[in-house]
This record gives sequence, C-alpha cells and structure tokens, in this order.
Amino acid sequence: EKVLAVGDLIYPLFVHGGEDDQAIDSMPGCMRWSLEGLVREAGEAHALGIPAVVLFPVVPESLKSSDAAECFHPEGLVPRSVAALKAAHPGLVVITDVALDPYNADGHDGIVRKGDAGLEILNDETVEVLCKQAVCHARAGADIVAPSDMMDGRVGAIREALDAAGCEKVSILSYTAKYASAYYGPFRGALESAPKEGDKKSYQMDPGNAREALRELLLDEAEGADMVMVKPAGPYLDVIAKVREATVLPVAAYQVSGEYLMIKSAAAAGWLDEEAVVMESLTGIKRAGADMILTYFAKQAAAGLQAGS
Repeated sequence: EKVLAVGDLIYPLFVHGGEDDQAIDSMPGCMRWSLEGLVREAGEAHALGIPAVVLFPVVPESLKSSDAAECFHPEGLVPRSVAALKAAHPGLVVITDVALDPYNADGHDGIVRKGDAGLEILNDETVEVLCKQAVCHARAGADIVAPSDMMDGRVGAIREALDAAGCEKVSILSYTAKYASAYYGPFRGALESAPKEGDKKSYQMDPGNAREALRELLLDEAEGADMVMVKPAGPYLDVIAKVREATVLPVAAYQVSGEYLMIKSAAAAGWLDEEAVVMESLTGIKRAGADMILTYFAKQAAAGLQAGS
C-alpha cells in the first residue's frame, strides 16, 4: 500500500566553522561537517537521489548572546553554508532551521527574561529576531526556511517578512507539532545547545496531547505555512496520521536523534538488523501519512533503495 522512495527523504546535516570534520560522540555515524565536508556530503546525498538537506549550525560560545544576534549575521555560518551548497549543487533543495537555541547564550529557542518567578520566554521579541533570521537565510539562497521554535504567530510574521524582502518564492516548512520530547538529547549534544536553565515545556507540546496538534495545524495553515511537520516521528505516528487527514498541505515528519541512536545502539550490540529496522521504521512513518521524512539514515536508506531497484 505504501512504498518508501528516495525522493521522500530529507537529510539533516550539522555544520561548524572549523576546517576539520568532527565525529559526534552522541550520534555515532554522524559528523559536524566543515564547510568543505558539508558540500561534499550533500553532493553525495544528492547523487543518490535525495532531493533536500536541512542545516543545523554548531555555534561557538564566543558568538552566543542573550539576544542571539549572530543568527541573522549575513556572513554567519548558515548563510555561508547555504551559498556554498547552492553554488556547488544548484538542484539541491536547501532548508535552514530557523530558531535561536544554537545562538542563544541561554540555550532556549526564544529570548529569555529572568525574574523572581523564574525564566520567561518572550514570544513577540523572539518572533522579531526569527523574521530577521529567516530573511537572512533566504537572501543567502535558502529554498525553504523551517521555523522550529514553536513561538506563537511566527509563521505569519515570517511570511510577511519574506514577502516584504522580495523573497516570495521561499517556502515555509513549519514545525507544527513539536513535542517536548526526551528523544532530543543526542541532538543537543551534537549542537552543544541544551538549555542552561529550565526546560522547553512552556513552548513545546505535551506528549499526551494529540488534538492540540490539529489546533496548531489550523493556525499554521491560516498564517501561510507551505508544509507542516510532526516531531518526533516514531512515537507520534498517530499524530502524523491525524495531521495527514486534516490537511491538504505536504506533511513532514522528523525521525529524531534519539530514534536514530536507539537503532544504532541496538544494532551495534547485535540485537537488531540495522538496515532492516531502518527501512521498516521509515516505511512506518510514511505509512502513517508523512510525505517527507527527515532522517539521519537518509543516505544509508537511499543507497539501500537504489540497490534494491
């Protein structure tokens, strides 16, 4: 009934400003790529038929600040990475993450105010910065911007900002249902972007909520999202199915770092057949209703699909 295809895959890639490619301890088999390594790895993925990559920057502590201003620096790591990828691989779709946590000294997706009551995430102030970040990425050549912050109203504000900047053709892939998940741990290790204080439960979704995902979907549709996403994927197949039934927009799902690491760890211990479980897990995500799957197994799965064809 459902057949997984290479064209369904999106490959998440980590990039840092150094000249060497670094193995990621928390995610065996994944790398923090140098700019040169990023271009090479993306080219290999594209040659396998993978249509798109999504970029996540590793930002040094010296460039992090409470206002996350580095996120919209026109000569920053992401704009330089986007430009290099589009120059080398014009047909590759380049997606950028729009969120403040890699650049925020506090490690949160939003601008933080600390008071007697604890941490407060400043929604509107954050959205203003996200708009600047999205426009910066679009001007560098990004095809799609993907706000992953879960701030209220950011999709509409980003659409308005992109259009005002003459970037009407740049699409928005919204993280519509991003859950406050324990499965993100290895990713935060890869980016060194864990919150310094508190957690993200005030702006990410409660794992017990499914109907809330549909509410978020309606808001994102009304604000002009071109595509919507559910994250994580495997533990939330029911949410993917509900979102798929409720919208005509393309639906993406993100097989996150914790899902990746569980498969890698079990396979390394000899308890699972890695290739078989990877393909089964991705097929299950597609069966649930995902049109696009973000997965660290993208290159491996694409090679297996090509060999099978």
